[in-house]
Amino acid sequence: MSDQAVLHVKGRVLAGPEDVRDELWVVGGRVSYDRPAGARDVRTVTGWALPGLVDAHCHVGLGPHGPVDAATAEKQARTDREAGTLLIRDAGSPSDTRWVDDRDDLPKIIRAGRHIARTRRYIRNFAHEIEPADLVAYVAQEARRSDGWVKLVGDWIDRDLGDLAPSWPRDAVEAAIAEAHRLGARVTAHCFAEDSLQDLVEAGIDCVEHATGLTEDLIPLFAARGVAIVPTLVNIATFPRLAAGGDEKFPRWSAHMRRLHERRYDTVRGAYDAGIPVYVGTDAGGSLAHGLVADEVAELVTAGIPPVDALAATSWAARAWLGRPGLEEGAPADLVVYESDPRADVRVLASPRRVVLNGAAVA
Repeated sequence: MSDQAVLHVKGRVLAGPEDVRDELWVVGGRVSYDRPAGARDVRTVTGWALPGLVDAHCHVGLGPHGPVDAATAEKQARTDREAGTLLIRDAGSPSDTRWVDDRDDLPKIIRAGRHIARTRRYIRNFAHEIEPADLVAYVAQEARRSDGWVKLVGDWIDRDLGDLAPSWPRDAVEAAIAEAHRLGARVTAHCFAEDSLQDLVEAGIDCVEHATGLTEDLIPLFAARGVAIVPTLVNIATFPRLAAGGDEKFPRWSAHMRRLHERRYDTVRGAYDAGIPVYVGTDAGGSLAHGLVADEVAELVTAGIPPVDALAATSWAARAWLGRPGLEEGAPADLVVYESDPRADVRVLASPRRVVLNGAAVA
């Protein structure tokens, strides 16, 4: 032990919302709450420590026009890391980012495979674009390729209708979700509007991304089925700009997008009040910048979620939902240290003092 560098985190360690420790030790890249005997090369960091933050809707390897090269993907991952995001659920990417798993200095990624969308009903070059008859086969393919998640595009603009509309018939999603579950994968879906939600939830979906179409009559169904939502409010903030671009060609769609935006905070607070699990996701990648996890937590607070619960949505609760450890004894030492208590003011998340990944200070 005397020849091994040890990191000593001293001050307040938030192992849970109310589980506050005075210190922890990082030995061999792992968390310990027992002082290592005989340690000589000890570096001390002081402050308030949290488990590495979670971005549960992020796209590493995706740019505005589709897949990006490895150098760009690495820059995306580093930007997230420097913001304190050390665990990412990559909610759909056309890039192969498995090489990230071999890098101890980049965030850990839980992949959902590539988006699965209806033909000509999503952003070009992002998704597998298929018809309902092929949905089960593609879900099975992405379930096998992923890290236990599959991502559907549940709705998108129907150009003939001039508005958002469901992408899949009920029987297709029922069969596809059943196949994913048979293969041990959970299923999530991009959904902006109202009309696809009941079918997806009753078909057994595990999570809904954005969920701006969640209404008072649908909230009890989500709550009863335990379906989580990842609101991505920093992305929903772009709806007015998107709507302005469609005013002339798709006025019905534009008006719909504005309505969804106007009630976004009420939607999220209504879900939270009903007991629906809410998690932090930024929708980084595509056209949205990486490194916005602190902004998304602040948005949840603005929506009316209590600060401690908004913090849990990117730390303790989010890690438990994704099946990854926090700051338990023996867990990988992935943590972020702040100047002051983030439970008192979540805005401190925007200024990490130190980022530690796999036991090494990386930012």
